[in-house]
Formats: sequence, structure tokens, C-alpha cells
Amino acid sequence: MHWLYLLLALVALAIAFKTSSVAILLVCLLAALALGLAWVMALLAQRVGSHSRDAALILDPAELRRLREQAEARRAGQPPSPPAV
Repeated sequence: MHWLYLLLALVALAIAFKTSSVAILLVCLLAALALGLAWVMALLAQRVGSHSRDAALILDPAELRRLREQAEARRAGQPPSPPAV
């Protein structure tokens, strides 16, 4: 989707270069600037989104407490307690 913004920005620049009307030139240049910024923002949003962690992998406090208790039990040499359901 973000490549569509870049393509539209290039089309707006091409129209700005071909036109002889100052009003159309200004509108096309503003559109090219806005579409160029939208392209950069969409590209950055995609990169940030691809590097974010999955929310399903985040442990809740009860699971974290259970894992800590298991680790402490292993360090103390005791068998781990079965998980509470």
C-alpha cells in the first residue's frame, strides 16, 4: 500500500512539470509533498510493525510468578510443583 503513495506522488510531480497553470502547479506540488510524507510514514509504520513483539507471548503476572517458583525450586533441589489449573 505504501508504494501506491510514492507512485501517486510521482504522478503529481509529472503533472506539475507538464502544466502551464500556476494553480494546478501549486495543487500538484502540495499533493506530491503530502503523498511523499504519507509514503515515508507508511514505510516507517510497516518497519516498526514488523519488529514489534506479539502480544500473545507476553506473560501475565500469575504465569511469571509460577515460573519464578519453579526456578527457585530447581535451585533448591526440590521437584517442581505441578501447574495450577
